Amino acid sequence: MLFIHNDVVEDVLTMKDAISCLEKAFGQLVEGLATHRPRCDLYAPSRENKKGYYRWGTMEGYNDGIFAIRMKSDIVTWPVDNSGNRTEEKYCREEGTYCGLVFLFSADNGEPLAIINDGIIQHVRVGAGAGLGTKLLSREDSESVGMLGSGGMARTFLAAFCCVRNIRKVKVYSPTKVNRELYAEEMRLKHNIEVITVDDPKLVYENVDIVSSCTDTMEPTIRGDWLEAGQHVTIVNAFEIDKDGLDACDVKIRQGIQGLKILEDAFETIDGSDGLTIKASRGHSPVAFIAGNNEERERLPHRNSSRDIVNVFPSYGDVISGRVNGRENSEQITFYQNSGMQGLQFSAVGGHVLKKCLSAGLGRKIPTEWFMQNIRD
Repeated sequence: MLFIHNDVVEDVLTMKDAISCLEKAFGQLVEGLATHRPRCDLYAPSRENKKGYYRWGTMEGYNDGIFAIRMKSDIVTWPVDNSGNRTEEKYCREEGTYCGLVFLFSADNGEPLAIINDGIIQHVRVGAGAGLGTKLLSREDSESVGMLGSGGMARTFLAAFCCVRNIRKVKVYSPTKVNRELYAEEMRLKHNIEVITVDDPKLVYENVDIVSSCTDTMEPTIRGDWLEAGQHVTIVNAFEIDKDGLDACDVKIRQGIQGLKILEDAFETIDGSDGLTIKASRGHSPVAFIAGNNEERERLPHRNSSRDIVNVFPSYGDVISGRVNGRENSEQITFYQNSGMQGLQFSAVGGHVLKKCLSAGLGRKIPTEWFMQNIRD
């Protein structure tokens, strides 16, 4: 069994390979050869951070003989800045440290195969999903990107765009000048393309082929009245687009299901519920199981109604199977909701990372026997 750290993942996993892994896995899902369970979170009030909540999150998936479960253990807060914009901040134990792991198992004999730090693989698989949507829906002659945001996801999204389209120019906006300038310099050198910064988000939209929002905000960033004919739009979280932005798009496709389709609060209103609380679309959680008294629950963000809108769109699988059409002409504005199927992405990309490590003799070996027992559970 292997423990695979982020530095090893970074060495063996390329964006091009990640996109190929997802493209294969998404096709297998349509054929019934793969499956996944959407993200589900559990919330409990933190007794140490009186403004925060503990959040445990998991998502699972299977393809090509590999089962994966990804877990996260976070303390989460939702601060509001001077402009009234809410963001989600998180940490594990202390600010600046995080706990996220991907566990891989053999679906042939049940054996545990690997534990992988999720930092690099998480960023790459999200970017790869955006790249796959861009390959499916953007114009083939797309060569320019307007980027809202300058963090880690903005970096991996651009890497994915460069894999599927001949990107030559990028315009980037983020509220902090030094961050957007650093992003521009890094991306200019990494991809050998023109990257310019702008100090007005509206300028990001002008004369570009792909509009991408990669922010941590919990407010809409995509403006429907700023979009131009022929553009392709993609985002990193459902908060970044609202009905105004969606109404401007001619073709709207979701990657997968954003959460289990259960009736919110169903268990609160029936006999035998035992007080179990289930909430849909709380913050970045598609489904949340919540503990805490009424005062503690006031720390939580309100429902994200954007998820209700995007869950009704046709899916990536609908397009590749021919059930619905994608882009039909160069004037249409297309939108790809880049979320859902997270568990399947971890089995596909995680399985690839494991194979590369086994082939190259990388990763830290740990005894499989540590995880086995002779008592039937």
